[in-house]
Amino acid sequence: MFKNHIDVRLNYEKFIKKVCETNIVYGLKNEMGFATSASNELEDEEGNPIEIICFWSEEIRAKVCSKNGWEDYKPVEIQLNDFIENWCVGMDNDGLLVGLNFDQNMFGYEIEGYDLILVLLAELKKTQKELEFQNYEGILDLENQVKEALK
Repeated sequence: MFKNHIDVRLNYEKFIKKVCETNIVYGLKNEMGFATSASNELEDEEGNPIEIICFWSEEIRAKVCSKNGWEDYKPVEIQLNDFIENWCVGMDNDGLLVGLNFDQNMFGYEIEGYDLILVLLAELKKTQKELEFQNYEGILDLENQVKEALK
């Protein structure tokens, strides 16, 4: 069964708007770490699916996915600035994908960390919202460094 690409895209857009509004991202975590999955779309050089760490814009969306091997995972909050600065940058550097608003059938949007940063920063700028970062002087500094890294 294939999930409608329109629904996946709409859930992605909801993620972007919601997390920029609330400054909170949700992950599923247990004593071993955060919930991961395998990409439905991308493979590494050996033909293996690329690993994804999944995140949600709302706690209830994350809770719905606490099944099929993730029963012992619980939703945890991550501040948006930490998510952008540490998670997205780190995941991109580690070759992992970010999975956004996956549903109970494990269909969701897959994106690279740096690409997600640029989308989130564009939404923050559009809404004239600022975030404080530890390693960057603000949204423009982070945006410039990400764009430079993508060259």
